[in-house]
Amino acid sequence: MNRRINYYFLITVIFLVVFGFLFLSALSAIASLRTFGNTNYYLFHQLFALFIGLVAGLVLYKIPLSFLKKASPFLLAANILLLVVVFLPGMGSKFGGAQRWISIGGASFQPSEFLKITAVLYLSAWLSNKFSEHSKKSWMSLAKKGYDNLIKVYVPFLCLLGIIAITLYFQKDASTLGIISISLLVVYFAAGTPLWHTMVSVAGGISAGIMLIIVEPYRVQRFLVFLHPETDPLGIGFHIRQSLMAIGSGGIFGKGLGMSTQKFGFLPEAMSDSVFSILGEETGIIGTSILILLFIVFLWQSLKIANATSDKFSRLTAIGIATWIVTQAFMNIASNIGVFPVSGIPLPFFSYGGSHLMAELMGIGILLNISKHG
Repeated sequence: MNRRINYYFLITVIFLVVFGFLFLSALSAIASLRTFGNTNYYLFHQLFALFIGLVAGLVLYKIPLSFLKKASPFLLAANILLLVVVFLPGMGSKFGGAQRWISIGGASFQPSEFLKITAVLYLSAWLSNKFSEHSKKSWMSLAKKGYDNLIKVYVPFLCLLGIIAITLYFQKDASTLGIISISLLVVYFAAGTPLWHTMVSVAGGISAGIMLIIVEPYRVQRFLVFLHPETDPLGIGFHIRQSLMAIGSGGIFGKGLGMSTQKFGFLPEAMSDSVFSILGEETGIIGTSILILLFIVFLWQSLKIANATSDKFSRLTAIGIATWIVTQAFMNIASNIGVFPVSGIPLPFFSYGGSHLMAELMGIGILLNISKHG
């Protein structure tokens, strides 16, 4: 089925991408000059990622959705294989104590970022196939079978989550695991599966999250600082303290674009995890409110795309991609304003980093595909 693409969605995405790139280009100049003696080093890297992401997004916009559905198991398997390759000597690279990147010929990428797409595609395809197998029966009638429904639906879903959790655990990437888990749970629930499946999964996820915090001392420290931000302001609490100072100093209208002082080495990860704080410092409450509004419109239009299609796979995929990008955005914002622990989550379309930007643009390509053909 061919329809007009959702132009409100497309315009919202264009605003996010252009605004994000222009803001980062100004923000990265100082760090680039200080590290490489060239004000454009980070800019060119991000521009290259933007180009690759746009090309990949265009390809995914053109590819038949039926092909994506059939290819989803192979895409997920290849992605998980790349997560293992990260640990091979000579292939994987480490940054900040975490082994998450694959380096090839001087370039590197983070496979876990693309898992946000491949996992959603696979689960959406699998659930839509299950739905078609039982098209004459509702999920709730299947739930009455109890044991049969548990074995054929819920256990395989838990196995998928388990495989993803194991691979990301060894990469010390709890934030990505959290985002993917939330996205998959929303897709699973949206498919019409029994509510108790989701409730048990949420309870299990919270328990697993507590365990992940307990087993790593640095996560315990981050959580304690989250509860008591005044703790160790020059040590473990330095990051959130500087984030709040940046946002607070921006006031209502901000200091003006390019006028941040926190970016001069005071705020850790100013180009990536903390870019929202710099945005708050330079554009104030007005600028950050516009950004939040853009992500709300993004979610609204994404859900309109999902609701407009009669194809189960397309609907679930649209919901999953929207959940991933918006959850990631608001988790980043929450960590910058102190209502969520600092977690190293990039702000979609704004934070420096090629892998997440390419993955996000690929997700946009799929959403536009669903809008046009789903």
